[in-house]
Amino acid sequence: MTFDLQTRLQNHLQEIVRDRDPYLSSAGHFYVRQYIYQQLLQWGNVEIDEFQVRGKIHHNLILNLPSLNNNKKRELPPILIGAHYDTVPGTPGADDNATGVVVLLELAREFSSKPLKYPVSLVSFDMEEYGLLGSQHYAEKLKQKQQELRLMISLEMLGYCDSTPNSQNYPPGLKYFYPNQGNFVALIGNLFTIIDMCQMSMNINQIGTNCQWLPVLNKGLIVPDTRRSDHAPFWDRGYKAIMITDTANMRNPNYHKNSDTIDTLDLDFLTGVCQGLIVAIRSLF
Repeated sequence: MTFDLQTRLQNHLQEIVRDRDPYLSSAGHFYVRQYIYQQLLQWGNVEIDEFQVRGKIHHNLILNLPSLNNNKKRELPPILIGAHYDTVPGTPGADDNATGVVVLLELAREFSSKPLKYPVSLVSFDMEEYGLLGSQHYAEKLKQKQQELRLMISLEMLGYCDSTPNSQNYPPGLKYFYPNQGNFVALIGNLFTIIDMCQMSMNINQIGTNCQWLPVLNKGLIVPDTRRSDHAPFWDRGYKAIMITDTANMRNPNYHKNSDTIDTLDLDFLTGVCQGLIVAIRSLF
């Protein structure tokens, strides 16, 4: 099973890792959007959520999966899992954020064949690199509809691992509480998610992937680095939300560079993160 999963993750990466800035690499951006759409379409109807930025139409792609007991009179609130598919100009974006997207695609496969207690919405966001615009649009849309969420999970860079001592950096103050080796996946959530993070971290560690977690106060405004992904608009609107990350430039020297390529990733680590998330998300009560 591990080999099959890793092979699928690698195959997805081969299709997605390319320049895909929506303005300067629009052909690559379109190709990747269509690839994600076709992959999600295997598991159900894909909703295209359009939003406009400076006169250009952009698209979030959404797959809604039913719960295990979807015939109940009162449906439980969904778990929303998101990953952005755009990049900054000039980078193929292997870790940022092809790794998040490929895990999203495999979670879609897993939760469509073996549904959860909760409904699941899997969202591939556009325009994260231009200010979290796709997730802001979608979070506001849900808020206006008064849509409850069990939890929002943002998959943000999941494939870079470095076990060298002192390979991990931190915002000021945190280095005294966390490992100095960059060989773990981090869960960063608002205070409402402490119980979920504790439970998820335990499950991820149990399958053999090192996991650390960090609760943040005041929507992360005290430590701005904790807001740098698609969970932040959900924090701002009062939702429970967690970013799952390899910590980006706090570890990965290829962040936002043309050297962010597949060969810099640790596919064993990425596979372990994906396996851990499957178990951890299933564990949510």
